[in-house]
Amino acid sequence: MSIRDNILSIKDEISDEVKLVAVSKTRSIDEIKEAYNSNQKIFGENRVQEIVEKHQLLPDDIEWHMIGHLQKNKVKYISNFITLIHSLDRISLAAEIDKCAKKSNRKIDCLIQLKISSEETKFGLDTSLLEDFYSDIQKYENINIVGLMGMASFTENQQKISDEFSQIKELYDIMNLKNSKIKNLSIGMSDDYRLAIEKGSNMIRVGSKIFGKRSY
Repeated sequence: MSIRDNILSIKDEISDEVKLVAVSKTRSIDEIKEAYNSNQKIFGENRVQEIVEKHQLLPDDIEWHMIGHLQKNKVKYISNFITLIHSLDRISLAAEIDKCAKKSNRKIDCLIQLKISSEETKFGLDTSLLEDFYSDIQKYENINIVGLMGMASFTENQQKISDEFSQIKELYDIMNLKNSKIKNLSIGMSDDYRLAIEKGSNMIRVGSKIFGKRSY
Protein backbone atom coordinates (compact mmCIF):
# COMPACT_ATOMS: atom_id res chain seq x y z
CA MET A 1 0.00 0.00 0.00
CA SER A 2 1.02 3.63 -0.45
CA ILE A 3 2.04 5.94 2.39
CA ARG A 4 -1.37 7.60 2.09
CA ASP A 5 -3.18 4.27 2.30
CA ASN A 6 -1.14 3.24 5.33
CA ILE A 7 -1.95 6.46 7.17
CA LEU A 8 -5.65 6.21 6.40
CA SER A 9 -5.67 2.58 7.52
CA ILE A 10 -4.07 3.39 10.87
CA LYS A 11 -6.31 6.40 11.47
CA ASP A 12 -9.37 4.31 10.67
CA GLU A 13 -8.53 1.88 13.48
CA ILE A 14 -7.60 4.38 16.18
CA SER A 15 -9.91 6.85 17.91
CA ASP A 16 -9.72 10.62 17.53
CA GLU A 17 -8.28 10.77 21.06
CA VAL A 18 -5.10 8.98 19.95
CA LYS A 19 -2.45 11.17 18.28
CA LEU A 20 -0.45 9.56 15.50
CA VAL A 21 3.20 10.61 15.34
CA ALA A 22 4.70 9.58 12.00
CA VAL A 23 8.30 8.58 12.69
CA SER A 24 10.15 10.04 9.74
CA LYS A 25 13.81 9.45 10.63
CA THR A 26 15.89 8.60 7.52
CA ARG A 27 12.83 9.24 5.33
CA SER A 28 13.09 11.51 2.31
CA ILE A 29 11.46 14.90 1.91
CA ASP A 30 9.21 13.45 -0.81
CA GLU A 31 8.05 10.66 1.50
CA ILE A 32 7.24 13.12 4.26
CA LYS A 33 5.41 15.35 1.77
CA GLU A 34 3.27 12.39 0.71
CA ALA A 35 2.36 11.79 4.35
CA TYR A 36 1.74 15.51 4.88
CA ASN A 37 -0.54 15.64 1.85
CA SER A 38 -2.49 12.78 3.43
CA ASN A 39 -3.33 15.12 6.32
CA GLN A 40 -0.56 13.86 8.61
CA LYS A 41 0.83 16.89 10.40
CA ILE A 42 2.83 15.37 13.31
CA PHE A 43 6.28 13.93 12.61
CA GLY A 44 8.85 12.49 15.00
CA GLU A 45 12.61 12.49 14.54
CA ASN A 46 15.51 10.98 16.50
CA ARG A 47 18.41 13.12 15.34
CA VAL A 48 18.74 16.87 15.80
CA GLN A 49 20.58 17.56 12.54
CA GLU A 50 17.95 15.70 10.55
CA ILE A 51 14.99 17.41 12.20
CA VAL A 52 16.55 20.85 11.68
CA GLU A 53 17.14 20.20 7.97
CA LYS A 54 13.63 18.86 7.43
CA HIS A 55 12.04 21.72 9.37
CA GLN A 56 13.71 24.17 7.00
CA LEU A 57 12.47 22.38 3.87
CA LEU A 58 8.91 21.45 4.83
CA PRO A 59 5.66 23.36 5.60
CA ASP A 60 5.52 25.57 8.68
CA ASP A 61 2.38 23.97 10.10
CA ILE A 62 4.10 20.62 10.74
CA GLU A 63 4.39 19.70 14.42
CA TRP A 64 7.91 18.39 14.96
CA HIS A 65 8.45 15.98 17.86
CA MET A 66 11.91 15.07 19.16
CA ILE A 67 11.49 11.43 20.14
CA GLY A 68 15.12 10.33 20.43
CA HIS A 69 17.70 10.71 23.19
CA LEU A 70 18.59 14.40 23.33
CA GLN A 71 22.05 15.71 24.13
CA LYS A 72 22.26 19.00 26.01
CA ASN A 73 24.50 20.67 23.46
CA LYS A 74 21.96 20.04 20.70
CA VAL A 75 18.92 21.63 22.38
CA LYS A 76 19.74 25.12 21.08
CA TYR A 77 19.26 23.98 17.48
CA ILE A 78 15.61 22.96 17.96
CA SER A 79 14.39 25.21 20.78
CA ASN A 80 12.85 27.83 18.50
CA PHE A 81 10.52 25.47 16.64
CA ILE A 82 10.11 22.09 18.37
CA THR A 83 6.52 21.25 19.31
CA LEU A 84 7.18 18.45 21.79
CA ILE A 85 10.25 16.81 23.32
CA HIS A 86 9.47 13.20 24.28
CA SER A 87 12.78 12.40 25.93
CA LEU A 88 13.27 14.56 29.02
CA ASP A 89 14.96 12.22 31.50
CA ARG A 90 17.46 14.22 33.56
CA ILE A 91 17.74 17.53 35.42
CA SER A 92 20.72 18.76 33.41
CA LEU A 93 18.69 18.42 30.22
CA ALA A 94 15.72 20.21 31.79
CA ALA A 95 17.98 23.12 32.74
CA GLU A 96 19.28 23.38 29.18
CA ILE A 97 15.81 23.19 27.61
CA ASP A 98 14.61 25.91 29.99
CA LYS A 99 17.60 28.15 29.18
CA CYS A 100 17.18 27.75 25.42
CA ALA A 101 13.41 28.23 25.63
CA LYS A 102 13.92 31.54 27.45
CA LYS A 103 16.25 32.72 24.70
CA SER A 104 13.59 31.81 22.14
CA ASN A 105 10.94 33.56 24.27
CA ARG A 106 8.70 30.52 24.47
CA LYS A 107 7.73 27.58 26.64
CA ILE A 108 8.55 24.10 25.41
CA ASP A 109 6.23 21.16 26.00
CA CYS A 110 8.02 18.03 27.22
CA LEU A 111 7.26 14.44 28.14
CA ILE A 112 9.19 12.75 30.91
CA GLN A 113 10.75 9.60 29.46
CA LEU A 114 10.59 6.68 31.87
CA LYS A 115 12.67 3.52 31.62
CA ILE A 116 10.06 0.77 31.66
CA SER A 117 12.26 -1.82 29.92
CA SER A 118 15.06 -3.77 31.57
CA GLU A 119 17.19 -3.42 28.44
CA GLU A 120 20.40 -1.51 29.14
CA THR A 121 20.27 0.18 25.73
CA LYS A 122 17.01 1.97 26.57
CA PHE A 123 17.15 5.50 27.98
CA GLY A 124 14.80 6.98 30.55
CA LEU A 125 14.32 8.02 34.15
CA ASP A 126 14.00 5.28 36.75
CA THR A 127 10.30 5.00 37.53
CA SER A 128 10.94 5.22 41.28
CA LEU A 129 12.33 8.74 40.80
CA LEU A 130 9.39 10.16 38.87
CA GLU A 131 7.64 12.16 41.60
CA ASP A 132 10.86 13.71 42.94
CA PHE A 133 12.02 14.51 39.40
CA TYR A 134 8.69 16.13 38.55
CA SER A 135 8.88 18.20 41.73
CA ASP A 136 12.45 19.29 41.01
CA ILE A 137 11.71 20.60 37.52
CA GLN A 138 8.84 22.81 38.62
CA LYS A 139 11.37 25.62 39.04
CA TYR A 140 11.90 25.77 35.29
CA GLU A 141 9.33 28.29 34.08
CA ASN A 142 9.89 27.72 30.37
CA ILE A 143 9.13 23.99 30.42
CA ASN A 144 5.63 22.52 30.35
CA ILE A 145 5.43 18.88 31.43
CA VAL A 146 2.49 17.50 29.46
CA GLY A 147 2.87 13.74 29.82
CA LEU A 148 5.00 10.63 29.96
CA MET A 149 6.81 8.53 27.37
CA GLY A 150 8.17 5.00 27.51
CA MET A 151 9.66 2.37 25.23
CA ALA A 152 8.76 -1.28 25.82
CA SER A 153 11.25 -4.11 25.58
CA PHE A 154 12.19 -5.39 22.13
CA THR A 155 10.69 -8.83 22.52
CA GLU A 156 7.96 -11.06 21.15
CA ASN A 157 6.78 -11.72 24.71
CA GLN A 158 3.48 -9.86 24.61
CA GLN A 159 2.87 -10.32 28.34
CA LYS A 160 6.15 -8.56 29.15
CA ILE A 161 5.26 -5.66 26.87
CA SER A 162 1.77 -5.53 28.36
CA ASP A 163 3.18 -5.40 31.90
CA GLU A 164 5.55 -2.58 30.97
CA PHE A 165 2.74 -0.57 29.40
CA SER A 166 0.57 -1.17 32.48
CA GLN A 167 3.34 0.09 34.73
CA ILE A 168 3.68 3.41 32.95
CA LYS A 169 -0.11 3.80 32.66
CA GLU A 170 -0.42 3.52 36.45
CA LEU A 171 2.19 6.24 36.89
CA TYR A 172 0.49 8.37 34.23
CA ASP A 173 -2.84 8.12 36.07
CA ILE A 174 -1.20 9.22 39.32
CA MET A 175 0.48 12.20 37.67
CA ASN A 176 -2.65 13.17 35.74
CA LEU A 177 -4.59 13.39 39.00
CA LYS A 178 -1.96 15.76 40.35
CA ASN A 179 -1.93 17.97 37.27
CA SER A 180 -4.44 17.87 34.44
CA LYS A 181 -1.79 19.27 32.03
CA ILE A 182 -0.20 15.82 32.12
CA LYS A 183 -2.50 14.48 29.45
CA ASN A 184 -0.24 12.65 26.96
CA LEU A 185 0.88 9.05 27.31
CA SER A 186 3.29 8.30 24.47
CA ILE A 187 3.68 4.52 24.27
CA GLY A 188 3.39 2.16 21.35
CA MET A 189 5.25 1.88 18.05
CA SER A 190 4.70 0.04 14.77
CA ASP A 191 4.81 -3.45 16.27
CA ASP A 192 2.91 -2.83 19.50
CA TYR A 193 0.71 0.27 19.12
CA ARG A 194 -2.52 -1.74 19.25
CA LEU A 195 -1.55 -3.23 22.61
CA ALA A 196 -0.40 0.19 23.81
CA ILE A 197 -3.78 1.71 22.98
CA GLU A 198 -5.52 -1.11 24.85
CA LYS A 199 -3.35 -0.18 27.83
CA GLY A 200 -4.27 3.49 27.65
CA SER A 201 -1.90 5.14 25.18
CA ASN A 202 -3.15 8.32 23.55
CA MET A 203 -0.03 8.99 21.47
CA ILE A 204 1.64 6.39 19.24
CA ARG A 205 4.92 6.66 17.33
CA VAL A 206 4.67 4.77 14.04
CA GLY A 207 7.32 4.56 11.34
CA SER A 208 7.57 1.37 9.31
CA LYS A 209 3.80 0.80 9.28
CA ILE A 210 3.51 4.10 7.45
CA PHE A 211 6.66 4.37 5.33
CA GLY A 212 7.64 0.72 4.94
CA LYS A 213 10.83 -0.98 6.04
CA ARG A 214 13.64 1.45 6.74
CA SER A 215 16.79 1.32 4.61
CA TYR A 216 19.93 2.85 6.09
